[in-house]
Parts: sequence; C-alpha cells; structure tokens
Amino acid sequence: MTERATLTSAELAAKYGLQPMGVRPPLMAYCRDVLQRREFLMVLSQSKVQASNRNTYLGYIWSVLTPLLNSLVYVLIFGVLLGTRDGMSNVIGYIVVGTFMYGFFSGSVNGAAKSIKGNLRLVQSMQFPRVIIPISVVGAEILALVPALVVMFVISQMSVGFVQGWDQLNPERWILIVPALLMLFVFSTGIGLIMAQLASRIPDILNFLPFVIRIGMYASGVIFAIEHQVREGLLLTIMQYQPVAIYLNLGRQAMLSEGGIQPDLAMWGIGLGWAVLTFAVGFIIFWRDEARYGRD
Repeated sequence: MTERATLTSAELAAKYGLQPMGVRPPLMAYCRDVLQRREFLMVLSQSKVQASNRNTYLGYIWSVLTPLLNSLVYVLIFGVLLGTRDGMSNVIGYIVVGTFMYGFFSGSVNGAAKSIKGNLRLVQSMQFPRVIIPISVVGAEILALVPALVVMFVISQMSVGFVQGWDQLNPERWILIVPALLMLFVFSTGIGLIMAQLASRIPDILNFLPFVIRIGMYASGVIFAIEHQVREGLLLTIMQYQPVAIYLNLGRQAMLSEGGIQPDLAMWGIGLGWAVLTFAVGFIIFWRDEARYGRD
C-alpha cells in the first residue's frame, strides 16, 4: 500500500499546504500569506488606479484636478472671503498642503470601507487573504497621489517664495514629506481596515461615514490653524494631537516656512506611534472576521 493511500484527507491537505475554505488562519500564517501575495496586491492597486477614471474624458488628470480645485475653493472661501487666516503667514500653501494630504486620507478610508462590499465576486470566487482588498485600495490612493504631490510641491513652494520671500524656502526639509506621507499611509490603512470590517457587518456605516470624514476635516486644521481658532486648553490639546492633525503638521513642517510650525521631533514620534498602533489594531480587527467576509 502506498504512502498516499495510508494518509487521511486531513494529513494529505497538511502535507501539500492545502487549507479549508471559510476558516480563519492563525495570525502569523495570515501575515505570511499576505507577504507571499504582495505582487497580487500591487497589481490590484495599479488596476484600481487605471479603472478609477476610465469613463471620464480627462481620466488620470482628475487625480490632480480634484484636490487642486478643492484647494482653490477653500482658499477663496476661508482664506479670502471669511478671512480665517490667523496663524497662517502663507494661507495658500497652508491650505493646499492640508487639502492634498487630507484628500488622500479621506479617499483611502472611504474606498477601504466600501472595498469588501464592492468586491464580493472576487471575495467569493478566490481564496486569498481578504485584507489585501482594502490595503490595495489605499495603495491605489497613494499611487494616484504621486502626480498630485508634484503639483502640491510646486504650488506650496511658489507660494512660499512669492508670499514670504524666496529666502524662506527650506530645501533641506523637503525630503521629510516622504516619511510624513508614509506614516499617513500606514495610519489610513489601519483606519480603512477598521471601517471595512464595520461596513461588512453594518452597511449603514457607509452612509454615515462621509459626515464623519467632513467633521474630521474641520477638526484636523485642514483649512485653518487650530491654535488660533480653538482657545480652550483640553479641546485644543485633543485637536492638535489627534493623528490626522499631526500628519498635516508634519507635512507642513516639510513643505512650508510657518512660524507656528517648526520641526518637532516629539511630533514625529507621536505620529509614528499613532501609525503603528492604528495599523496593528486595524489588521487584527479585520483578521478576526476573515472567515465571514463574502458569506453575508
């Protein structure tokens, strides 16, 4: 009798690395599975970027136009008409950096929250770590941000030069935008994983989420300096040190020359802590429901 004939079905499955469908794997095995499928994750992200604007005439250009037009509207309304420029020596650069970075965060969270419901056919037809889907959505957002980042850089530096003087440019800080965006990416992924898990259980979350995102924009100082609009001690501290406000601060440290925003090592440490903690919590929360996705 051959060895294959003497083995049970479970032993054969274990021997050849087969896994049952609809069963949550151990956390470490799950992480390894995600890493092994990193090429699939990248291809999925790239395909989402290509498909996002394929039915429009301008296509990929909208990745730049959308945050640019939002910035223009906010500068006109809040910087010119309402005059909420206290604490901003360069209102154009301040709002542009905030709008571009917050646009990435809001797009990532919104997209990730819808990702499981929006990809049910893929979830139900193939066996792979479901966490790849929301992560690929955030990956697509960061890929779309690359050309927008060039526009943000040009506008912010031109505004510094014309408004504050060309001697106020800080080229030695420009590289800091990379770790600032990397931390925002990790944090946004963690929040996106939490929202994807919640939305898969409670679909009404998707209708409520845009309002939360909008409140978050005002609570993060996207279009105004928090310390000049909020005077109360505890509320001011909460708003300044909540994670999105921190990442906007780090981005402005890199791009601008604002008197109230100077390089702060403690702020970078807090930002890193928020990113790692949020991603770890989000990943575990999402993993715990792995066996349920696509079955509801």
